[in-house]
Amino acid sequence: MGEVVLYDYWRSSASYRVRIALGLMNIPYRTVPIDLLAGIHKVPDYLKRNPQGLVPALEIDGIMMTQSVSIIEYLDETRPGQGLLPSETLARQRVRALTHVIAMDIHPICNLGVVRHVMDLASASGEDADMFRHDWMEKYIGGGLAALEAMLATSTNEGGDGNKTDGGKFCHGNRPSMADICLIPQLYNARRWNVSLSHFPRIRAIEQSCLAIDAFANAHPDKCPR
Repeated sequence: MGEVVLYDYWRSSASYRVRIALGLMNIPYRTVPIDLLAGIHKVPDYLKRNPQGLVPALEIDGIMMTQSVSIIEYLDETRPGQGLLPSETLARQRVRALTHVIAMDIHPICNLGVVRHVMDLASASGEDADMFRHDWMEKYIGGGLAALEAMLATSTNEGGDGNKTDGGKFCHGNRPSMADICLIPQLYNARRWNVSLSHFPRIRAIEQSCLAIDAFANAHPDKCPR
């Protein structure tokens, strides 16, 4: 199928997700670092790979792919065995719902471009930009994780694939899913911005289960090429 190439930025939570998924599925790949701070994601050569000027982009199976959640679903569909999405319909819906809380509700509001813009607006209005950023992150990351903690605690149905929807070691049952792949990078971001996780015991327990797995540990930003 040819070489798999990940166009990556070490601190990007979306790239972090794809690194975890590739690791879980034992897919070897080569990393090409894309320095967002230097604006490499906006140069014409990179925009040919991803017209949005975002990371990650993944070259696999002869195709250039973008959007981390879509990439993870593609990997799950084309390389069966890991079960990043459960086989049973209601269980699969639950994993997608947990995933979307992070990838569609928390992450877009707190990404680099959005936060830079709101800090510029805060500075222009005479506010303390650093304080404004802290309050912003606390509201949207903290609030989003609080909702996720509640969702993890309330569902008690048994999935048709044999995994309980709560009470397992991970977001859904006893093996990592797409929801866990999205959760761990978001927790990295939360700590980076000093968002307290003290009120989220279920989330913190899931984090410990994930970080005991090499694919999660090896995908950590501190271990990535820059």
